[in-house]
Amino acid sequence: MGRLLPVGAATREVGSWLAPLLLIAIAGVGGGILARGLPAGPAGAGTVGLLAIAATLAAAGLSGRVGGRRVAVPALVGVGICGAGLDLVADGTGYVIGYMAVVGLALRTPPRVAVLAGCPIVAAIAGVEATDAVNPAATTLAVLSAFGFLFTISQFAAVSVGARRQAEALLAQETAAGEARERAAALAERSRLARDLHDVLAHSLSVLAVQLEAARLTAITEAAGANLVGQITAAHKQTCVGILNARRALAMLRDDEPAGPASLPELVSETSAALGIPIALEIEGVPRALDPEAGLMLYRVVQEALTNVAKHAGRGVRVTVRLAWAPGGVEVSVVDSGGDGTGVGLPSGGFGLTGMSERAVLKGGRLRVGRSDDGFAVRLWLPAGLPAADVGLPADGIGYLNAAGKPAS
Repeated sequence: MGRLLPVGAATREVGSWLAPLLLIAIAGVGGGILARGLPAGPAGAGTVGLLAIAATLAAAGLSGRVGGRRVAVPALVGVGICGAGLDLVADGTGYVIGYMAVVGLALRTPPRVAVLAGCPIVAAIAGVEATDAVNPAATTLAVLSAFGFLFTISQFAAVSVGARRQAEALLAQETAAGEARERAAALAERSRLARDLHDVLAHSLSVLAVQLEAARLTAITEAAGANLVGQITAAHKQTCVGILNARRALAMLRDDEPAGPASLPELVSETSAALGIPIALEIEGVPRALDPEAGLMLYRVVQEALTNVAKHAGRGVRVTVRLAWAPGGVEVSVVDSGGDGTGVGLPSGGFGLTGMSERAVLKGGRLRVGRSDDGFAVRLWLPAGLPAADVGLPADGIGYLNAAGKPAS
């Protein structure tokens, strides 16, 4: 009879209840012998000894903690022989223990091993039962039939367990394959959307930025009013901010992994190069694990804060982004200083920081926004998990970027 899975797949499930069931059978046989009274003399001591040996072998050999099948097979054979001995010495129901031992062999081992290991048990019990039988041949045939029936049923049970395990494994594989197909389809759709948005939105904004810069230079050349030049300059800066945010959104559409702390150096570099703002990135402490949603929130807060600097700080502004890891969490701060307020008045992006403050509270963190010594500061604290060696950031360091987005000397 073939198996659909290796024997170990079925034995792991039956092993948890086979040993207790066998111990119950030994206890039941022992209780029946004690109820009738122990045999006198050495037979009584032998009965107690056989019960103790059978219980020890069942507990040690079938516990699954040591030896595996190499221990279980000899243990079950020993239990069965002890059952035959009890049947001989105590003239009781020791054959029940032998039956249980054969059932255990059928459930725990391949059919060929079970047959070979069970033969001594069957022969011993058949010999004991035939000794005092009126018709030894009929008694032997009955014992063999009973063992054959139990063995067949046990093998059928083992195959059923293996088939169920195989069905569960195939279902899990199919579920995983379905999820992978869904992720691939979603990623393909996101890539298509990113291409379409790039062709329409990013390209249009880039052309608009060039036209606004040309209009600003024309207004300056023709000595237009300062108010008109300021409005064109503000519109050009707002367009640059829009281009930067559009590129980031498109990059996140193409990338299946959400942005997080490891993306901050790239964010700072791109922002500094695109907006002409000197930005210093400082990283302190040992990076720790953040769940993807919290990491994305941290990235978004820095992005929103840098965008607000470009909108409202004016000329001559300098920015410091500081990421400080601590045992209990991480704090990121964006502090600007030195802006003269010239050219401010760009439209606000809405309630970005306010909404992130509410989300930070849901994550167990806090967001603080307010004036600093000579500028504005945004500080976010989030709880973190265990240290993460693969976060993608150095443990400590300070990186300065100039207005071109290059490392400053």
